[in-house]
Amino acid sequence: MATQHVGYFVGSLAKGSINRILSRSLIRLAPEHMEFTEIPIGNLPLYSYDYDADYPPEGRALKDAIAKVDAVLFVTPEYNRSIPGALKNAIDWASRPWGENSFARKPSAVIGASPGPIGTAVGQQSLKQVLAFCNSPLMNAVEAYIQFRPEVFGADGEVNDPATEAFLRDYMLAFHEFIARVLTVLPKDEL
Repeated sequence: MATQHVGYFVGSLAKGSINRILSRSLIRLAPEHMEFTEIPIGNLPLYSYDYDADYPPEGRALKDAIAKVDAVLFVTPEYNRSIPGALKNAIDWASRPWGENSFARKPSAVIGASPGPIGTAVGQQSLKQVLAFCNSPLMNAVEAYIQFRPEVFGADGEVNDPATEAFLRDYMLAFHEFIARVLTVLPKDEL
């Protein structure tokens, strides 16, 4: 089985981000034929179409990182019932200039954690709308709205609750299978 190269975005820029901890858990629980590379978003200037004629190095690096992976995973908090500004800014950079959308036909999945009981449900719906517009094939099921509890998630990615661990393992297996299906129909070399 071929290795799937997955780029992942952590939507929070906070050093102690619970979504960064969740990303470590997801990587630990992923099938063995998946390799992960974080795609950093913290150094991007605010997007403006004034840059379209001459992308700065940070924008080119973002687009190059996305081009190198088979799929993208968004692990993000919910800010004000939507997605964090830094993540939206990165998506704007990656989807421009017109006709050079890095997310077009790139399989993606969305997951997030929050201290609240509905996880990041509303923010994920906002992100899914943006990614649908960007023509990114989205894994719509399994949906995953994670209530973060410190006793469940270790900082190194350990999951201390068997039910949560099984759910996250199943989520990553579903993503692995989704990527394979999408790339069967839309091979990467044709993207």
